[in-house]
Amino acid sequence: MSSHSIFVFFVLLVINIHAFVASDGLNVTALDSSGKLTQVSVLVNSPSVFKPIVDSVYPLSLLSSFPEDVEISEYCSDLLLVLGQRYVAYMSCLIPAARPVKVCQKCYSGYSSLVQIYQNISSDQMGPGNVSCRDSLLHSDRLMLVYLLYSNVENIWDNSNCAQCLSKDFQSQTNDTLFFLNVLNQTLSCFEKYKQRNLTELCKNCKKSYKDLNDLYSLKELNHTLCIDLEDAMNMTRRLWSKNFNCFLPREETVPVIAVFSFMLFLPIVFYLSSFLHSEQKKRKLIHPNRAKSYTGLMNIQDKQS
Repeated sequence: MSSHSIFVFFVLLVINIHAFVASDGLNVTALDSSGKLTQVSVLVNSPSVFKPIVDSVYPLSLLSSFPEDVEISEYCSDLLLVLGQRYVAYMSCLIPAARPVKVCQKCYSGYSSLVQIYQNISSDQMGPGNVSCRDSLLHSDRLMLVYLLYSNVENIWDNSNCAQCLSKDFQSQTNDTLFFLNVLNQTLSCFEKYKQRNLTELCKNCKKSYKDLNDLYSLKELNHTLCIDLEDAMNMTRRLWSKNFNCFLPREETVPVIAVFSFMLFLPIVFYLSSFLHSEQKKRKLIHPNRAKSYTGLMNIQDKQS
C-alpha cells in the first residue's frame, strides 16, 4: 500500500469518528486488498441506551439503608404507618362523599382518628425510650410531606365548616343538625310523592314543609351553625322547588318593603306640605304685631281728643 493511500485512509478514519458522535454506529472507509475504497459499518451501543451494570450481590434497595443514629425509631415508624392507614381511610371516605356533599355526616369519625394520631406525632411528649417523633417526621426535610398532607386535610375540614354541625369531640352530629336533616327529609319525601302528578298539586301540598325548611335554614344561617352538607342540601332543594317544579314561595318581607317604598314616595309631599304650613304660620306672626300697633295708636288718638 502506497503512502498516499495510507494518508487517505487516516483522513477518512478521522471524518468517520467525528460522525460517530451523532450516530449509533461507525461507518469506516477503508481500502480493500485491490486498493479500492469500501464502507465498513461497525455497530456500537448508543450512549442514550447505555445501562450500567449492577452487581446482583448489591441490589439497589440497600442504598436506602442508613446508620442507626440517623434513622427514625421503631416507635416513630409505627406511628407513621398508622397515620398512613388512617389518611388513606379518610380520603377513601371523602371521594364518595363529594357529590352530593356529605363530608361532615359520613367522614367525621375518620377525621377524628386522623387528628388523634397526628397529635401523637406532633406532641412534645416523649414516647418509649424518651423519643419524640415531631422533629424526625415533621421537620426533618425541606418538603415536610407529613405536615403538608395533614395541612391539606385541615384546609378541607375548615372550609367545610364541619365543626358547626358536630359535637366538640367530633364524635356525633348536633341535635340542631339532626333536626334540620329530619325536616329536609320530610320536604324531599313530599317532593317524591307528588312529582309524578300535577306540579301545581306539588307546589300546593309541599308548600308548608318547604317553607318550614326554608325558615329553619335562614335561622341557622343567622346563627352561623351551617356546614357544607346543609348548604349543599338546601341549594339542591331550592333548585328542585324553583327550577324543576316551577314553584314559588311568597316572601313575607315584601310587605315591609312596600310600606317603606310608599313612605319614601309620599315623603316629598309631606315635606312641601309642612313647609307651606310653616310659612303661613310665620306670616300670621308678622302681621299680628302690626295690627296691634295700629290699634294702640288709634286708642291714643281717641284719648287725646276726649
